[in-house]
Amino acid sequence: MSQTVLLAEDDRAIRHALERALTLEGYQVTAVADGVEALAQAHRTPPDVLVLDVMMPGIDGLQVCRVLRAEGDRTPILMLTALVETQDRIAGLDAGADDYVVKPFDVEEVFARLRALLRRTSEANGAPVDVPKQPQTPAPEPSGRLIEGAGLRMDPQARRAWRGGRELELTRTEFELLELLVRNAGIVLDHSTIYDRIWGYDFGPGSKNLAVYVGYLRRKLDESGAPQLIHTVRGVGYVLRED
Repeated sequence: MSQTVLLAEDDRAIRHALERALTLEGYQVTAVADGVEALAQAHRTPPDVLVLDVMMPGIDGLQVCRVLRAEGDRTPILMLTALVETQDRIAGLDAGADDYVVKPFDVEEVFARLRALLRRTSEANGAPVDVPKQPQTPAPEPSGRLIEGAGLRMDPQARRAWRGGRELELTRTEFELLELLVRNAGIVLDHSTIYDRIWGYDFGPGSKNLAVYVGYLRRKLDESGAPQLIHTVRGVGYVLRED
């Protein structure tokens, strides 16, 4: 069964072009022109994934995202944005978005990010999904429910994480990134490996996507007087360790 996409984009040309491209790719697409319509449609017929333009009149994409997350809706959300500053991207992640694409974008990049979001949702729910899947070699599951590393504890099944006695509030992508780092605590993971394991696609050396997620994750992990846990290995990648 093909996956359903709710697309909200106020630019008619972009909306029609992306709707056609997604339909040709095999998705069932519902396209709307603003955030009010997006919320109404999401409530009426929940999609498998949402694609939201950030800048829309009235209720914008960030507000749509915040409303759905406040309602407990965990449907994956891909944001389309012309805003390129890091703080603008962080605002989208803070609103509950799972990923973003910067305009002007290559439609193949949109396809790749949607495949990754849908695959991760399917794996989290334990159900198959009709999108291509990259072969992966996950680390073996340790005994018991919890995994631990660098002073962090995680419950992959319940999707909960703690630093000490403090539970962390993480988005879907943040949790999966932190889980990868915890499973490989003390090991330097290069950018390509992280992109492949988390997004299922390497967006190349020019992408800032990973840096944004790492920065946002650090903000949630770091504590006053406590050592920083995620370290940058310049030109290589990241490592989780307690100094």
